[in-house]
Amino acid sequence: MKKKLLTVMIAGAVLSVCLAGCTEAGVAVGTSEGEIDQQQVSEIQTELDSIVGDILTEFNSEAESEDDDQAKADEVAALIDAIYVQERNDNTDEQCAEAKAAWDALTDAQKELVEGENADPDYFGRDTGDASKDDPKNADDIGENELLVVSFGTSFNESRANDIKGIEDALEEAFPDWSVRRAFTAQIIINHVQARDGEAIDNVDQALQRAVDNGVKNLVIQPTHLMHGAEYDELIDTLANYEDKFESVVVSEPLLGEVGADATKVNDDKKTVAEAVVKAAVATAGYDSLQAADEDGCAFVLMGHGTAHLAKVTYSQMQTQMNELGYKNVFVGTVEGEPEETSCEAVMDAVAEAGYKKVILRPLMVVAGDHANNDMAGEEDDSWASMFKASGNFDSVDCQIEGMGRIEDVQKLYVEHSKAVIK
Repeated sequence: MKKKLLTVMIAGAVLSVCLAGCTEAGVAVGTSEGEIDQQQVSEIQTELDSIVGDILTEFNSEAESEDDDQAKADEVAALIDAIYVQERNDNTDEQCAEAKAAWDALTDAQKELVEGENADPDYFGRDTGDASKDDPKNADDIGENELLVVSFGTSFNESRANDIKGIEDALEEAFPDWSVRRAFTAQIIINHVQARDGEAIDNVDQALQRAVDNGVKNLVIQPTHLMHGAEYDELIDTLANYEDKFESVVVSEPLLGEVGADATKVNDDKKTVAEAVVKAAVATAGYDSLQAADEDGCAFVLMGHGTAHLAKVTYSQMQTQMNELGYKNVFVGTVEGEPEETSCEAVMDAVAEAGYKKVILRPLMVVAGDHANNDMAGEEDDSWASMFKASGNFDSVDCQIEGMGRIEDVQKLYVEHSKAVIK
């Protein structure tokens, strides 16, 4: 519309100047049918002004419509940003419902305009799978014995059902006399799932209060966290406010067990996880064995989250564990690049120096959520897949978007951890 308006206005201006100049000079303007006199010039000018006026009206109307579209999109962005927080408040439920209703009222074009501090069209618009396949495990009537499974959480529905629910289901089957319930530590994720899918998941405070209200006497908490890191510490801090509400409370080990003093320290848990995730990666890639992949020039890069917490040495220990198992074509990295040797650049250099030309990226995470889909496999220039490809050092770069929570041997390890503390 802007281009059309500018073209007509320029053409009209040129024509007006020419006609006016010719008339003032007494020059008759010739056409194929004769000459145009001053009256005709005036009529042409009037018609031209009318055309330009109509276009201006249309242009202004479209401009107003665009401003209105952006205003509505900005309103939704603000509502999303308001629930993109780590603290639950008295209005959270209403805020989640309001944000979704406002999103649903937008046109497809308006949805594409949503952009805020944390808001974007993907918040409500991205297809992450069928939420109905998940179970928030937030029912009452718990009984005296509760096994509370605490996870960071994910807004990716398919991964939540396969990875987190997969672990919960395995625990439920292993301990039929215990009521398995769920809690997430990430309120941002809880709000996202509630607003988009209408699925209410308890945070740790809500889950513990639910246990108190239901008269639970014996509480076992099984964290699905990888290590004794920041999320685990926050869980322990929150639990301290409720410990005197139960007859017995015990927290089981996270997936990789005790951290250990330095990068050389490994344990049976780390060995079990290393063997399980590599076995799954090799099978998904279609190789008969890790050695066959090595002979094919293929390396597996396992991407963890990374942390500034003292527990970050766990990632170095996992690399040590891979080395001790003889997995020379398996490399451990982290999104955060902590420890330093686990940064994307450092891992790329290590893989290239080892001579591997094929790379398969896979998350070293319980859940294949945002980090796996975006930081690892995303199309942006700063994703690991994009950076590995841009390096020019590799003939192929592929991704396996599968969390460790869906691996049977990993589920069994969580069961063993819970079994060690259930009396």
